[in-house]
Amino acid sequence: MQPPTAFDYRRLTIAERLQLVEDIWDSIAEDADAVTLPLTDAERAELDRRLSELDANPSGGVSWDTVRARLVDRLTR
Repeated sequence: MQPPTAFDYRRLTIAERLQLVEDIWDSIAEDADAVTLPLTDAERAELDRRLSELDANPSGGVSWDTVRARLVDRLTR
């Protein structure tokens, strides 16, 4: 049996690569837990700070869909 051929992600469009990264990240988030991906105290503090900021100003952020669309637009010009 031959080893699998290496996947050449460079053949994908930028939009397809962004989708691939998003899919991989989502799969990590689904499969991981506090044991496999523990947070450091600094990371936990930063997340708490960001959540507090969001609670104080819920309309101050930008949705993932908006951020993604901007990235795709910028990278495909």
